[in-house]
Amino acid sequence: MFDFDPVLLARIQFAFTISFHIIFPAFTIGLASFLAVLEWRWLRTGNEYFKDLYKFWIKIFAVAFGMGVVSGVVMSYQFGTNWSIFSDRVANVLGPLLGFEVLTAFFLEASFLGIMIFGWGRVSKRMHFVATCIVAIGTLISAFWILSANSWMQTPQGFSIGEDGRLYPTNWIEIIFNPSFPYRFVHMIIAAYLTTAFVVGGVGAFYLWRKRHLPQARIMLGMATIMAALVAPLQVVIGDFHGLNTLEHQPAKVAAMEGIWETEKGADLRLFAWPDEKNEMNHYEVKIPHMASYILTHDMEGEIKGLKEWAKEDRPPVATVFWSFRVMVGLGLLMVLIGIVSTIQYFRGKLFTGRFLQGWWILMMPSGFIALLAGWFVTEIGRQPYTAYGVIRTTESVSPAILGAQVAWSLLVFVIVYMFVFGAGSYYILKLIRKGIPAIKEKDHYYQHGIEALVIEATAHNGDKNV
Repeated sequence: MFDFDPVLLARIQFAFTISFHIIFPAFTIGLASFLAVLEWRWLRTGNEYFKDLYKFWIKIFAVAFGMGVVSGVVMSYQFGTNWSIFSDRVANVLGPLLGFEVLTAFFLEASFLGIMIFGWGRVSKRMHFVATCIVAIGTLISAFWILSANSWMQTPQGFSIGEDGRLYPTNWIEIIFNPSFPYRFVHMIIAAYLTTAFVVGGVGAFYLWRKRHLPQARIMLGMATIMAALVAPLQVVIGDFHGLNTLEHQPAKVAAMEGIWETEKGADLRLFAWPDEKNEMNHYEVKIPHMASYILTHDMEGEIKGLKEWAKEDRPPVATVFWSFRVMVGLGLLMVLIGIVSTIQYFRGKLFTGRFLQGWWILMMPSGFIALLAGWFVTEIGRQPYTAYGVIRTTESVSPAILGAQVAWSLLVFVIVYMFVFGAGSYYILKLIRKGIPAIKEKDHYYQHGIEALVIEATAHNGDKNV
């Protein structure tokens, strides 16, 4: 007989489903804003290439939005079955936050999404643009409430604990705007924008590589380059502020992120190491002297608490947090680098013809999703062994009558269903990308754009001159 640990299996099940779920809302947050910009540019310039790109990406947006909704429904199911004690104790705090998300954001998005998809020719151009903007704003409002609830679990405040063990709100401003929320909200929104930018840029580079849809491909790669050049460095700065906040409120998580076991002044930055939790040490360290203290405290001799300051049962899983953090940071630095290189190539007139750069952008297409998941692992696994940090332990949150075998079977069902449903959705999105952007009829093309169309086509086929 197998010994099924219900707590571990419940954690694995939630990690599996939330990992699938988070990538779709993040992608739609960025894509909704991208669609708003495309439609605004079309209304401003009359350039049909922007309209073509809108109609192309709205199909992908609709599929991603639908998969995000489907995967999100499963979250509430698990709260009721696997984590009923946690749900009962924090319902007075988290319940209203999640309810506000539905009332202020989801209904808004769902209502105007229909106009975005089916409203062409049925409503005015301005009304359609308004619908697109409302959906884009709705995704940001949704992220606001979800990140507020999740951030409260990282840095809980504004509540009291009743005699029945339940948490009761005492200050909603403190609950909503808890200490980690501003940093995590901005960090997540920028991550969503970068995730979308690298998908859009990768698709543009793919079409340039295949010499298809050249004018539209140049627009996509050009807009993605702007995001990579300006927003990726900003994400590094926001990440620094977020790290300082985490050091203040969750120092054990930071110690795991940096692989620091002993409290150190002038702590070294471990670029590479193999954390050994059993022996409380690292193997094969490659480090830069004093750099961890400088980054985390802005002082070369700043003190960083080591993991040994906490009992073993109060520490997060070190290896997973340590390596996830390095994946996230490494991909973030690659995003900054490709943004710099692409900007230089633009001013050299080689952004749209460099084969190496096009291949690099294509390879970077999934980088945002990977970095997003790695950052989520750091945040959620680094919070362990608590569901609400310092307040409710994970072992105290699981449903009392849950059986490990039941969770194992439901996890297996989730894996099979998710692979089928989301595999089919992902395949359809890739099929849309391979199919390409519907071509503009030749006579309409020149009638609508005249000299502008001729210039764009000439530069697309005959050189590197910037338009």
